Amino acid sequence: MDLIPIPDLPGAHVVVELSPTPTPFGTSVSVDGSPQYDLTFRIRGLPPVASFGRYTAYVAWVTTPNLRPEYRLGEVRNGLNRVGRVALNNFLIVITAEVSLAVKERHGKIVLRGLSPATYVHPHDASRLPAQARSSEHTHHVPGEWVMPPMHRLVPAMIPGLEVLRPSVAAMLPGEGIDPASLPEAVPRQPIALHNGDTLALEAGLVRRRIRDQTLVMYAFNGQYPGPLIHAPQGATVTVNFVNRLDQPTSVHWHGLRLDNRFDGVPGLTQDLIPPGGQFWYQLHFPDVGIYWYHPHFRADMQQDLGLYGSLLVHSPRRDYYAPADHEEILMLDDLLLGEDGLVPYGREAVSHAFMGRFGNVFLVNGETEYRLAVRQGDVVRFFLTNTSNTRVFNLSLPRVRLKLVASDVGKFERERWVDNVVIAPAERYIIEARFAEPGEVWLLNRVQGINGAAGAFFSEVDTLGRIGVAPSSVANTSTKGFVHLRTNPEVIRDIGRYRKYFNRPPDHELFLTVRTSGLPFALEQVLRLDTSYVAPVEMSGAMPMMDWLSSGKEVQWVLRDPATGRENMAIDWAFRVGDVVKLRLRNDRHTLHPMAHPVHLHGQRFLVLARNGIRNENLVWKDTVLVPVGGTTDLLLDVTNPGAWMLHCHIAEHLEAGMHTVFKVLGRGHPTSAHSH
Repeated sequence: MDLIPIPDLPGAHVVVELSPTPTPFGTSVSVDGSPQYDLTFRIRGLPPVASFGRYTAYVAWVTTPNLRPEYRLGEVRNGLNRVGRVALNNFLIVITAEVSLAVKERHGKIVLRGLSPATYVHPHDASRLPAQARSSEHTHHVPGEWVMPPMHRLVPAMIPGLEVLRPSVAAMLPGEGIDPASLPEAVPRQPIALHNGDTLALEAGLVRRRIRDQTLVMYAFNGQYPGPLIHAPQGATVTVNFVNRLDQPTSVHWHGLRLDNRFDGVPGLTQDLIPPGGQFWYQLHFPDVGIYWYHPHFRADMQQDLGLYGSLLVHSPRRDYYAPADHEEILMLDDLLLGEDGLVPYGREAVSHAFMGRFGNVFLVNGETEYRLAVRQGDVVRFFLTNTSNTRVFNLSLPRVRLKLVASDVGKFERERWVDNVVIAPAERYIIEARFAEPGEVWLLNRVQGINGAAGAFFSEVDTLGRIGVAPSSVANTSTKGFVHLRTNPEVIRDIGRYRKYFNRPPDHELFLTVRTSGLPFALEQVLRLDTSYVAPVEMSGAMPMMDWLSSGKEVQWVLRDPATGRENMAIDWAFRVGDVVKLRLRNDRHTLHPMAHPVHLHGQRFLVLARNGIRNENLVWKDTVLVPVGGTTDLLLDVTNPGAWMLHCHIAEHLEAGMHTVFKVLGRGHPTSAHSH
């Protein structure tokens, strides 16, 4: 932000840097979903404040566009000033000359002022679209197949010029021509305890589901939603006999497991596609304690979205691995896009919703629209959270309930910490503990900030994902004692400590995340250009479903580019050796047609998130998926332990299907390679 001086200060120059605040999550947002920034003022040319009269200090303030409320940031002077934090979308910053540094409200002379980047959001002027953009001769029609997606409930107005457009690909739905009544009705998931050497029979098939008074044809593992909840001890090895009963080919990826490459489930890389009626034997090994999940790796935009996912909970042999808890809840968070007549179709020849990903309008927790939990007053609940949605980033909170962040994708944090909310991107996992101190009802909320592009305005969106009933109890709870203390995990600190000598070295490799388009309908492209006057770090609400729906994999290619070679996606040729420690830098292009945040997933390995935008991460945890916000830079340290050919890709399902993936090779120890070896 450049602050504009009054005419009396021609030599003053002030730049305010908005840095994302330190966070254990991929992006820093407040409980209500507003982006949070630390403010740094770089000031030169301010004259002595007394030159304006009986003033003694320059003070900075932040306020909303309607000037209420107003917050005091603090004194500023020439030089570098780190003065405070803001959690707002649109805001103004002013610097005033004040009679005293102790003032609590602004009274003095305004000498500089400036607007936040989000104030550049402007309403779409549909009258500027040429008339032929609304003509049928410039649209892609698939008569009788595509049904327009419903508008967002808080943004009901459609942008003129888009209403007659259709995706350039044909529409498809699962089980076309099948009577839903002929299919088995899906049932809630069942837990399965596996031990070393056990075999699990797993089948993917078509089922009938009833959601929001609509009967739908969907997919399921073993006829369950989600798929079976698999419990296994750390160190065990089990076999899965998988049979495909779908109406299309598939495979199963075991997300986050550091297993044998042959069983990673990536068609064309580690195995052939499994045709309808086909079978594949997977062997799973569980080296790491934590929460993992399984899902297809073919047309994930459709197969995963239709219900093909399940949880894997790997248990430690140590009884004290986690603090005591009264309940453990394994929650899979999802959304589903429904219209008046059922599921909004998917693209046949190529993926639809290729720009923003497929935002749903019905929220699901463990496949249910109304999650319920009953606890007693004082109970401590450990929640294992997995985001299985195609593109949505959740911002979860439990009002009036204290939350403790314990672990993430591949293990525990170095240190537990209190959090107010949990920001979880597609494919990420977090483990939190919550203590329900007061009786009554507690809502599990998703609170985000959306942008109404047509009106040029932000809006708050609050959705209730579930309700937790807390029964009164006068009995003292023994789990409380462990909950009130934040644990430090020495074994995690020691493990990560072996890698600290690599933290400060330059990156070995970089990836630039961007997008390329060709052949978009003219009206859609113009609206998208208007929509990029301001881009939020993370798009957390599908407020413009028409814009999302109309883009397909025919027009949109998402790109991973190696700046050192110029190679992109599958042309990138990286090779490492087992035992290498590789530093990667991910940079997300801000200057594209509708840039997006990307949850980047690496198969078969684990990594540390060292820094975001140059800000060092002071509380580390092993992960396999990281959210890279728009315009952001993220540094990773990859622990290369698992030989084979492994995928690296964006876990927005539509971006994966639109090209945003590559493969890196890991060779055995002693094998020659040009990669950095450490």
